[in-house]
Parts: sequence; structure tokens; C-alpha cells
Amino acid sequence: MTGAVVAAARRSAVVPRGGAFAGLEIHQLAAPVIADLLRDAGLAPGDVDELILANALGAGGNPARVTALAAGLPVAGLTLDRQCCGGMDAALLAEALIRAGRAQVVIAGGAESYSRRPLRLRTDPAGGPAEPYDQPPFTPWPQRDPAMAEAAEAVARLMHITREEQDAWTIASHARALAAAPRMAPEITAIAGIGNDPYARRLTPALCARAKALSGSVTAANTAVAADGAGFCLLVSDAIARQLSTPRLRILAGATLGADPELPGLAPVPAIRAALASAGLTASELHIVELMEAFAVQAIACVRETGLPMDRINPGGGALARGHPIGASGAINLVRLFHDMEQGQTGLAAIAAAGGLGTAILLRREV
Repeated sequence: MTGAVVAAARRSAVVPRGGAFAGLEIHQLAAPVIADLLRDAGLAPGDVDELILANALGAGGNPARVTALAAGLPVAGLTLDRQCCGGMDAALLAEALIRAGRAQVVIAGGAESYSRRPLRLRTDPAGGPAEPYDQPPFTPWPQRDPAMAEAAEAVARLMHITREEQDAWTIASHARALAAAPRMAPEITAIAGIGNDPYARRLTPALCARAKALSGSVTAANTAVAADGAGFCLLVSDAIARQLSTPRLRILAGATLGADPELPGLAPVPAIRAALASAGLTASELHIVELMEAFAVQAIACVRETGLPMDRINPGGGALARGHPIGASGAINLVRLFHDMEQGQTGLAAIAAAGGLGTAILLRREV
């Protein structure tokens, strides 16, 4: 087997639903990012062996193939749906293909358009009118398939995490995003004239206190907004990496695990523990952590349960300050790691998904 490294990483801005990206299809968000990704590495579209694209809301049709055609990639394209975990799982699958010798160059990530997602209708077998729905089933048991805000509130109650703690986390995330905006510009491909994340703002406890409650202590302020965006990593074999003059991040370990579907916010905890154990590392040895913030309570709970170093988490802010383009969010976390890590540093990316899924990836910057 051959080794695999991340040799380049790019993303679009993350724009809340109905904003500047509202008229763009998935491939229109993804193809410009892929073009810049290849340009960064000095590779051509014909050098790519596969494109793995995570997407959760596009209702099929293999958007990876549509994107490959739009980007001029001579590949079949593989679309992956693991909800929020998909963009990160795409990178793990790409690494596996390269390690197995089935590919040398793979582009992996995700793209999501909340703005252009199809309307969902469930047919009536008795011939009645179709029934609209928003959230698909994530378990076979309706009584154990909570709405995401309710599931987040269940974590808050279980772990005694207050609204004030959630709001404080949110305020800090927005502040870090605002401070880091200038240095994040090089990782962002400008699309529709947008070259920065527009959502971050200066929040205060008073502003957060006025936010609408979604479920108990979980509010519109301490929940990531639905958004549009794309993010991709270029994974290559060691042989190809030696020919490139780009940074190299080696995937040390990764895990995707199933946990309690009624408490999906805690699902990254066993994945983080498994990845650290596989690499023989402890949480204190991490230099940077990109932890998904679909809900502030989810991030707080994962930190408490795993001992992640608070001063190293989301140095450029998180999804609370950007937005949450479901299938792309995990890949965007990896892009953030790629651009923030320095030589010799070790980083962790972790994310939860509906249905009780958790993914964690450990990387080390070699060059």
C-alpha cells in the first residue's frame, strides 16, 4: 500500500441561505473551488483519478458527476451522503483509495445549497395528496428520531449546560471569525463576488438573550444557520506529493462511528477517542482543533467529554460564525486545518451528524 497526504485545500465562502449564493446550483459552487485547488497544486484536470463529493440535500442525481463535468474532470464522480459527516468522510474514503493503490490523485469534499434544495414530498400509497416533509427519517423508529434542536437541548439537559454557556461560546466564535478574516482570505475562492464569510458579527450577551428559543436553552443565536458553500481537499499519493511544492498534511488516523441517535451531538466523542487512540496521542498533544459547531452545546459537550484543549479550538471561529452547509461543513473544517497548521503540528477535525454519527480525523503537517 502507498501513503496518502493532503496536498492542497480550498473552499468557497459560507453564505447563509437566501444570500449571495441563492441562485447557484451545487456544481456552480464546487467547480470554481476545484479549479483553484488544482491551480494551487500545479495539477491539471486530467491528473485527477476521482472526485468524491458529499451532499445531503440535493435529492440524488449524482452531483459529483455533474460537478466533475463542470470542472472538466475525466472521472465518474462519487456522491456521498452521510449528512454533516459527509465532507470529512469523503477525505477518509479518498485516503483509503490511495492507500489501496486504486488512485493517485483524488479530490474529496462537499458542496451544499440550502437555497436551491428541492422540495420534499412523500407519496401517499392510498392515492391521496403527497405529504411535504423537511427532515428525512434518520432512524427506523419515529419515537427515537428527534428534531435536531430538540436533540441538542437533550444534550444540554443531560450535561447541565446552560443557555449562558452556549451564548458565551457563540460570542467567542464570532469574535475569532472576525479577527481571523484577513488571514482566511487565501483559502477562499471568490464566487459571485464573495471572497469572505459574511455572517460573523459582534455579538453581546444582551443580543443573544433576545434570540428566539428553538428548544429550551437552544436558540437561533447559539445554533448555526443554514447556509450554502463548498470545500475540497486534494489528496495524493506519496509519489505524487514528492513532485509537488505544496504543504503536506498526513492523515494519522480517522474514525466514523455510530452512537446514540437520540443524542447525535455526543457522537464525535467516541470517534475522537478512537482516532487519538489509533495514533497513540492524547488530546493535550493537539495544536489545533476544528470542532463542528452545528450547536454551541454540541461543541461544549464534546470538549468536556474528551478533554480537548480549549485554547486551541477553532482559532478562526466555527460554524456558528459562518453557517452550516451540511455536506460541505466537514470538508470546510479540514480546509481550515490545512491553512492554519504549521510544520510539525498535529491537528484534529471532528463533526457530528443526524442519526448519531460522529467522524474525527487527525492530521500532521510534514512540510
